[in-house]
Parts: sequence; C-alpha cells; structure tokens
Amino acid sequence: MVRRRELGAILRTLRTQKGWTAEQVAERLLVSPSKISRLEKGQRGANARDIRDLCDLYEVNDEQRQHLMELASEGKQRASQPGSDLPYSRYAQLEAEATSISDYGLGIVPGLLQTAEYAREVVQAAVPRWPPKIVKQRVEGRLARQQLLFSDHPPRFDAVMDESVLHRVVGSAGIMQAQLHRLLELSERPSITLQVVPYKAGVLPSENNKFIILRFARPAVSDVVFIEGLTRDYYVEDRDEVEVYNTTFRTLLDLAASPEATRAIIASSISRF
Repeated sequence: MVRRRELGAILRTLRTQKGWTAEQVAERLLVSPSKISRLEKGQRGANARDIRDLCDLYEVNDEQRQHLMELASEGKQRASQPGSDLPYSRYAQLEAEATSISDYGLGIVPGLLQTAEYAREVVQAAVPRWPPKIVKQRVEGRLARQQLLFSDHPPRFDAVMDESVLHRVVGSAGIMQAQLHRLLELSERPSITLQVVPYKAGVLPSENNKFIILRFARPAVSDVVFIEGLTRDYYVEDRDEVEVYNTTFRTLLDLAASPEATRAIIASSISRF
C-alpha cells in the first residue's frame, strides 16, 4: 500500500511538471482518466507496461525508471502484515509501515493497547453483531497487529484518551483492572507515550470520537488520517486537511495530563475495580 502511494505521488509530480491533466495523459496513452487517477492515488497497482508507457511519455531517465519499476513490483506483492486478510487490510498495511502513529479516542482504549479480553468485549459490542467466528478473527488480528510495538524498530506511538475511557466498564471489573494494568505497563516503553485528558480540561477541540494519524519515513508519501465509520472507513490525505488533524492532536496533547500524571490517574482508577 505504501509503495503504491509513493509510486502514485511520483507519477502525479511527473505529470504536473509537464503541465498536463490526468485526462490529457489518458488520451495520449489510450486509457481511461480514472485509471490515471487511481494510479496516482495509489488505489491500484501498476504493471510493467503501465510504467513503461508513463516513463516514455514523461521522458524519465533510466535511474528513475528503474526506481518506478521497483515500486510497481513491490506494490503488487501480496500483503503479509497482520490483519491483511481482514476487512480493514488497507489500514493494517499502512499501519505496518508507519514510523509514527498518533491515536486519539474518546470512547475506548486504543486497539494497539488493548488486552485480548477487552478487545473481545469491544468487538462483540459492535453493530451489527458479529458471529463468534468473525469476533475471534478480528480479536486475533488486533493482537497480531500489536506486535508492531515490540519489534526491533517500533513506530513512535502517541495516544491521547479521554478520562472517561478509564471509568467506562467494558465487560467486567476484572477485565478493566487487567486493562488498566496493561496501560501502565505499556506506558513505560520508550516508544509509547500515553496521555489522558482529564475531565477538568473542559470541552475538547475535536468533534470526532476517534481518529488516527499515520506518518511515514518516505518523503514522497504524505501523512494519512484514518477515521473508522459505522458503515465505511475514511482516509484523509489532502495535506491541508491532514494538518487540521495534526493541529488538533497537538491541542489535545496540551490539554492532556503529562505522561507521569497520566500514570498516576490510571493507577488511582485501578482501585475502583
């Protein structure tokens, strides 16, 4: 997914440098404008002939041509990341290659920090109600994705939660107690920063209950904001819109308790369960 997005960004730059529209390129190559658009957005893979024809049209040198061919080849490889066989496979692929993840949630603990029992309760509560087989599949996929945080080179993970998450009973008191202990444990990892926005912070600057910002090491690949909807998922990629989410997340960090104070808040909440 990330390779396709990088390839698309380069192709879009090459086209705009020529001063051509997607329709003009499509006309020259005798393909549909939608194909050019989907290639540039990374929504479809490119084959060797696509790259050859586009490189000829854009008069690309041999070195860059080879780079584009490699990106196209990598972009067509079958995804092997945890969760790649689930409905949210696009997100799982992006998450697996992100170097930085900023997660804001108003209602539940971030998925990468959930215990198996907590995750199971969350999935079971979803509407429509999933059959046991799907619940098991989704929980296992979520737990597999968590291995990102324990890799040799984990992504930078910053999470902001509303204080209400610590008080909402998910499943049972025992599940909540184990989940809060898990948060304390993970908050000690150097690559993870967890901050809670206390009730006294007042009105929050985001009307979204949940969004995740993914950032990547490759310069040509822009940040992506993921928003999980009830009927479909949304990916925000426009740079100006992404910056609104970045600014909002920074504001939430300012409102949140420090990591040290957050650990104290979580620890005090454990006794309630």
